[in-house]
Amino acid sequence: MHTPLCRHAEGEPTEYAAQAASLGLTEIGFTEHAPMPDDDFDDWRMLESELDLYHEKLDQAERDNPNVTIRRSLEIDYLPGYKEWIKSLTKRYNWDYLIGSVHYIGEKWSFDHPDKRDTWEGKDLNQVWMEYYGLLVESVSLGIFDIIGHCDLIKVFGDRPEGELSQLWRPFLEAVKQSDIAIEINTGGIHKPCGEMYPEPALLEMAGGMGVGLTFGSDAHKSARVGENFDAAVELAKRSGFTEYRRFAGGQYESVPF
Repeated sequence: MHTPLCRHAEGEPTEYAAQAASLGLTEIGFTEHAPMPDDDFDDWRMLESELDLYHEKLDQAERDNPNVTIRRSLEIDYLPGYKEWIKSLTKRYNWDYLIGSVHYIGEKWSFDHPDKRDTWEGKDLNQVWMEYYGLLVESVSLGIFDIIGHCDLIKVFGDRPEGELSQLWRPFLEAVKQSDIAIEINTGGIHKPCGEMYPEPALLEMAGGMGVGLTFGSDAHKSARVGENFDAAVELAKRSGFTEYRRFAGGQYESVPF
């Protein structure tokens, strides 16, 4: 979940925690978009100077909602030229978990940005999808992330190559399995043009069959979406062959049976 520090979310963390409590959730995690070295890198992430403020907001959420355990994390963009920066972010705080995501391909092409829909025109979809999954594999190999976020975000606008996609998914999922990290069912995809959760059912079934780790996220950018569609997400996980999910604290995970 996010906070107003990313400049495209609404509401304070304490509001999200209160919504979680009203739903009967006892543990939640905030994973704000991590800063980049340059404040003008883009306009949808927390600034480096706001890391302390981020924790202050989460401290307030804890004080206001003592019955909800709050885990602290970052959603860190993987870009090949920023590996040392990514490593430095992991040392800024004792994070409970870290999510790795890919939002950029090539020369800083922000492929999922809602204002950049027209930049897909003329793209070689086979090449785009290959590059995306190549970057996901690289992100896993960095050995830092506990979870890979929305692992088929590339489908966001519905632009898909023809033919079988499993040949792209399998090397990524094999890397995830080998590294003993997790993917997530991200319910936020329902509100995107693709109109479905991330990842799509066929990818999830492949992951379930391989015994890949799993967790859940709403990717909430407003308090009303905290825990949204989690019942459906859990049923999807079960149908896909998963029997347990992961909870994180202090950089470690425990497996919890459904």
